Amino acid sequence: MAKLEELVAFCDRRTRRSAFSDAPGAWNGLQVANRGRVTRIGAAVDAGREPFRQAVATGVDFLIVHHGLFWDPARPLTGAAFERVAALVEGGCALYSSHLPLDAHPRLGNNALLARQVGLRPKRPFLVRDGEAIGCVASARLERAELRRRLEAAYPRVVAIEYGPARVGAVAFCSGSGNSAVPELRGAGADTLVTGELREEWFSRAQEEGFNLYCCGHYATEVHGVRALAAELARRFRLPWEFIATDNPL
Repeated sequence: MAKLEELVAFCDRRTRRSAFSDAPGAWNGLQVANRGRVTRIGAAVDAGREPFRQAVATGVDFLIVHHGLFWDPARPLTGAAFERVAALVEGGCALYSSHLPLDAHPRLGNNALLARQVGLRPKRPFLVRDGEAIGCVASARLERAELRRRLEAAYPRVVAIEYGPARVGAVAFCSGSGNSAVPELRGAGADTLVTGELREEWFSRAQEEGFNLYCCGHYATEVHGVRALAAELARRFRLPWEFIATDNPL
């Protein structure tokens, strides 16, 4: 057993939570408290009624998520919104959210782990926002077909848009939505982007400017950070942990 306040303080420090300006509704950090004790840690990509119910059913009382509760404007806690929060409160499960801090972290972050997953090492910052690099760029020097093979071995669905060089020089990584990343590829010296999802319009941009774009799923590319943080937290406080998976195909 551990104290909730100690786990929260560790997560805040480890992710450098206060260093990041995020979306107005992101509210990184502790979003829902419990009675102050933690016996089991969980990790999930999304806040939602079903992940919450699964977590509670397995005894999780501290759940780390990437996409937290508060993206929408404030609204009454009725209907589905009530059921979502009630699943946590009635189950005594605290909720900790980490969005951009868990995209950016050089060891625990989604983008650094994406790069290492395909055998590459992050070398340069990418997508710098308010002085903090959210993504990363890795030197590749491998055949495009090999990069695609590695991605297809790691992800159930890979959408490949291949108009860049057949031998990749530098790969940028941006987990989740990569729509803000494509316009910055050229300036970052990257010819290839690995991301989760893209809008339709970027297909023409890839043709015109000669980029390789690989979309591996928003959800699928953002399981890494919460898992890594939960595992490290569990080791630090000698607690069990588990990943709460969903069937999200997007």
